[in-house]
Amino acid sequence: MRTTSSITVGRATELAMLGGALATARQQGGGAVFLLGEAGIGKSRLAGECAYQAYGLGLPVLRGRGSSTGTVTPFRPLIEALSSRFRAAGPPTDPELSPYRPALARLVPEWRDNPATAGPGAYPETVVELAEALLRLLAVLGRGQGCVLLLEDLHDTDAETVAVLEYLVDNLAGLPVLLLATLRAEPGPALDLVRAAERRRAATVTELRPLPPAEVAVLAAAILEGEAADLPAALVEHLTERGDGCPYLVEELLADLLDSGALRRAEDGRWALADGSRPGVPSTIVHSWGRRIDQLDPQVRDLLVTAATLGSRFSVTTVQLITGYDDRTLFSHLRSASEANVIVPDGAAPDRYAFRHALTADAVTAALAPAERAALARRAARAILRADPDLAEERRQLVASLLLASGDREGAAVHLAEAGRRVLEAGAAGSAVVLLERAHELAGDAGRAGITERLLPALAESGQLDRAFELVRTLPPVAPAPPTGTLPAVERRIELHTRLAWAAVMAERGADAVAQVAAARALTVGPPRPEQDAALAVVEGHLALLPDHGPAPHAPPAQDGAQEHAPPAQDTAARLAEAERRARRAAEVAERAGLPVVACQAWQLLALLAREQGFDAADACLERMLAVAEAHALPIWRVEAMLRLGANAFMRTGDGTRLERAREAAAGLGAIVLTQTLDGLLAMNAVMRGEWHTARTTVDRCLDATARLHNLAAHRYLLLSSATLAAHLGRPREMERELARFRQAGGEESFLTPLRYGLCRAVGALLAEDRAGARAELDAGLAWEEAHPSVFYLAGRHGLHPLLEVVEGRWGRAELDRAAAVPAAELAWNRQFLRFADAVVLGREGRSEQAARALAEARPAAGDFPLAHHLALRLAAEAALTDGWGEPVAWLRTAEEYFHQLEVQPVAAACRTLLRRAGASVAQHRGGRDAVPAGLRTCGVTVREYEVLVLLADRPGNQELARKLSISPRTVEKHLANLLAKTGRRDRAALCALAAELCATP
Repeated sequence: MRTTSSITVGRATELAMLGGALATARQQGGGAVFLLGEAGIGKSRLAGECAYQAYGLGLPVLRGRGSSTGTVTPFRPLIEALSSRFRAAGPPTDPELSPYRPALARLVPEWRDNPATAGPGAYPETVVELAEALLRLLAVLGRGQGCVLLLEDLHDTDAETVAVLEYLVDNLAGLPVLLLATLRAEPGPALDLVRAAERRRAATVTELRPLPPAEVAVLAAAILEGEAADLPAALVEHLTERGDGCPYLVEELLADLLDSGALRRAEDGRWALADGSRPGVPSTIVHSWGRRIDQLDPQVRDLLVTAATLGSRFSVTTVQLITGYDDRTLFSHLRSASEANVIVPDGAAPDRYAFRHALTADAVTAALAPAERAALARRAARAILRADPDLAEERRQLVASLLLASGDREGAAVHLAEAGRRVLEAGAAGSAVVLLERAHELAGDAGRAGITERLLPALAESGQLDRAFELVRTLPPVAPAPPTGTLPAVERRIELHTRLAWAAVMAERGADAVAQVAAARALTVGPPRPEQDAALAVVEGHLALLPDHGPAPHAPPAQDGAQEHAPPAQDTAARLAEAERRARRAAEVAERAGLPVVACQAWQLLALLAREQGFDAADACLERMLAVAEAHALPIWRVEAMLRLGANAFMRTGDGTRLERAREAAAGLGAIVLTQTLDGLLAMNAVMRGEWHTARTTVDRCLDATARLHNLAAHRYLLLSSATLAAHLGRPREMERELARFRQAGGEESFLTPLRYGLCRAVGALLAEDRAGARAELDAGLAWEEAHPSVFYLAGRHGLHPLLEVVEGRWGRAELDRAAAVPAAELAWNRQFLRFADAVVLGREGRSEQAARALAEARPAAGDFPLAHHLALRLAAEAALTDGWGEPVAWLRTAEEYFHQLEVQPVAAACRTLLRRAGASVAQHRGGRDAVPAGLRTCGVTVREYEVLVLLADRPGNQELARKLSISPRTVEKHLANLLAKTGRRDRAALCALAAELCATP
């Protein structure tokens, strides 16, 4: 008879909690629930009940589980979960997921738009990017109904999956998603994740306790299809003592009692123990399973023992490799085992079976003598190796576990190390560390150094630099390579130190990078080989940009503030020149030697250094970087090149088209960190172009996501963009609030500081008509740049600062010419300010016509940077009014109208004050002023004057105009005179013609 319960016993509280979690997820209140407990306690049963309830409510359920064979397969539970949902339905088609499909293709390669691009370089840069993509997928899948991500046996999962789940746990709030996971309370990363989430109240954690005796009786009665009160007391006592409140053990003990005949129905239909007393019972569940399996056909028993050696879940193909059975025999035996309720098909994969419970496989192997278990494991490992010498990662790990079970620690270490190397090449550094740490522990003295050399790059790529730098010191010394010839051990060690040096630079650890470079160079006698020197030169070039080998930036550059800088030392110029010379040689050597990544790194460094000589040279370096990336199918480096070319193009022209194309490429690749960096650049660009709504929308859309991904560089840049937006709208309180957030994110200690001074606070001060405050902010920015020589170009030094110095009379022609002679002066944002400054100097020199022409040359920038243009116009108009040149009244009216519409009243008021000083009429901003065309508003036409003008289209007389407007004829005459003066029309007939044109304009 069936020996499993059809009902769930003793878990009413947990079932109610899960029902509430489902209801909350359906109402956009996502969260995470973890079920903890020992094997057999009922975790899977509860999870299955929750899934069944979710199916009944129409919620999608994605199911996956960790590996039970001891193998480490990156993202395995997530791969199974997505496959369980989309295997038949095909990939998701929601347009919102388009930017994330390339990232999700790491889990389901078939989702990649171009499968030919698959490979390590095509994958997203970080596990966090993948986690964000999965979060978006779940949010879309659950829209309007909710969805469930159900993952079992997390204690057996990989490091990458744990990292993804940590991200999901922290970001499910407000989404229609329930994450439900089960695991044993065994020490490891998964349990650490659960405990940490519990401490910060980010998840519900429920530990399943053993069933008390009364509920054990209810469970037994449900299995035996009777009433608890009718069960023999001795039976309940026996099940409670031996089953320890574990539902699975209770079921197995009952099965053993039934199979042995010790428990049977009496003549009255009640259950009774044989002979009216408690029978002898197996001392452990192992004996119970041993007896049941011994009743099977010997070949079926042997197959089950072989399968149990592989773990609680096993591949049919692998079992066939070991046993040598043909398909017919194999599946006949599997069917017999399944009918005996020992194994069940694994729903997550058609090629796999699972023992009915994890304890089942343990019981089967525990029944074997140690020598028999070792011999069986050795025979299985040899069979797999003989049939499949070029093992895939998972099967290689299986062979390693079999060799370890057979007592061959060295052999196990060799296979684990090779599996770790391959996993690292596929981009899963966390799993590679797990495998290589195991290999390192198992290896003998002779092989440990080689495994350490493989482990160190994995540690570095997974961010465990402290452990890497500690472990590298344990490597045995190697003799330096001779001047001629090479030694493989030395070559490997030099490459290792170079990789660690690059990782240190990228992690902003300059001192560690210096130490690793020194270690690499110490291993050569004389100059290193050109290929080695090229890779080292790139690292040293970045170090040359660090003050005292301080923090090394690694974020993509902002258009006005690439986060790279030069050291404030007297030999700065010489150091940078040497860095440029060596970087150029490194690029040439790397291209000849077939080292495309090193070549891209070198061209990127050269582009940065070349900016000081001009942006044509910088762009040439980036174009070469782009060509190398495309020729060698390096998609991430291709987008990096596109990003920098787009940033340069915006600085030169004010056109963000290339940046937008770079963003499309980054999104198409699934490079979410790069996409966010580009969003930050585009947000700041929108601020500078006066596209306020675009800027606000971009910041609001991206800010939280950058925080979730810990993309600190992009997060800071977006915060600064938000503060700059507030400053450019003349909202000082909002600016200070956003700058406080920027400061909390470490922005004031970053290399965005000059932008905070010049692009944000100085402009904000000028819009408050606080010229002294603006000068102080600009001076602070200049002082910071003097202490930290930088490659910032739009922070004021080359544009706004010269204009302010000229307007206030502190600079003359000589100073301005020096400022205009540097390459940064040709950048569009700076160029407009310098042209206004040139006009002011020319006017002051008495060359009025040249001054007017210079100012006219600045007018095209009004479309690209309207706020900056009108602010410069207001400053130049004041100087023109003082020095008597140009058309200051018209310029002031234009500026006043712009700032009035922008609601920046301090500047608008200052313009009106200057207009009164010039003796010009000042527009009164009455209601209805928006109806006055912009061209007439800038001429000073008032609302009432416009009303008179519009009526002139029908050519009425003054009396009729007075009657229609309820004013006196004398007032009509005054308005007509003002209209003639302000519009420049010759007579009343010309005004009537203008009125007709206005009426005809839709």
